[in-house]
Amino acid sequence: MKPLTLAILLVLSPALNAETATPTALIDTFAKLFGEHKGERKGHAKGFCAAGEFTALPAAKQFSQISWLSGATVPVTARFSMAGGNPKAPENSRSPRGMALQLKSPNGELQHFAMLNTPVFGAKDPDVFLGLLQSSLPNPVTGKPDLAKVQAFRQANPSTLPQAEYLQKNSPPWSYATSSYFGIHTFFLTDSSGKEHKVRWHFVPVDGVKGLTDAEIKAPPTDFLQQRLATRLQQGPVHWTMQLVLGEAGDTETDPSQSWPASRTTLDIARLSIQRQGDDACTGINFDPNVLSTGVRASSDPVLQMRSPAYAISFGKRLTGQ
Repeated sequence: MKPLTLAILLVLSPALNAETATPTALIDTFAKLFGEHKGERKGHAKGFCAAGEFTALPAAKQFSQISWLSGATVPVTARFSMAGGNPKAPENSRSPRGMALQLKSPNGELQHFAMLNTPVFGAKDPDVFLGLLQSSLPNPVTGKPDLAKVQAFRQANPSTLPQAEYLQKNSPPWSYATSSYFGIHTFFLTDSSGKEHKVRWHFVPVDGVKGLTDAEIKAPPTDFLQQRLATRLQQGPVHWTMQLVLGEAGDTETDPSQSWPASRTTLDIARLSIQRQGDDACTGINFDPNVLSTGVRASSDPVLQMRSPAYAISFGKRLTGQ
């Protein structure tokens, strides 16, 4: 077989080019992709803390045995962030934004949320995600990724397309306050009768969704997201409505690259209120989305399950200045 033909096959065939993902491999690849930034988060490196409150709405009554849906006002520590491992990421880029939350109920239970402003994740499982990252590594000669290689990998692995297409069709947020955030994984909530419900969650901004204009996207990179949230907070708290999307039979539980049908029943179950920027209040928090309170169970989604050990490695490196 000619070398060129073999090279093309290696790119186009996931079976030939596959590597089993491990937490260490994912973290190491992030470092190769974004550079070494000691003491920073390896993913969502650029971000800042905020604080506020979380209160259940009447529709949450059926889940009132879950501590943060009992009706009591729960304090929230939050972090808003850019995706990726670049602490100087351009804030007008077509890349995901994140909102992470830690709720602390009166009984001491913690509940974490780690969400994106895209309704789906960038790959169906850790192996494909690792392959996508590796296909995006810069060429050692040019210092830039080979876009043809990235495109070939995406075409050979269609689960990498929905998030990319969403980012191209939807403008990046004008402010963190004017963005929806999606819990891209499936969880199970137990109601007061003991019945489990398959759910995904969605935080909808009360201020409405607003994106950057084409001119702002094409403008030179600049930092504005933290200042715009600070300016908005001078007017009062920023609110999101937490919607619970109820899954049905046949809706995927394990593939975060797939959306559920838009026709699914949704419940407005809570109100998130961000009241202030939080200095370094979130610095010591590892926003592992598998930190769940009683009555909430994680699905077997392999991406969700991989996040705990990968986050732990990143957290350990950050605490030790690596």
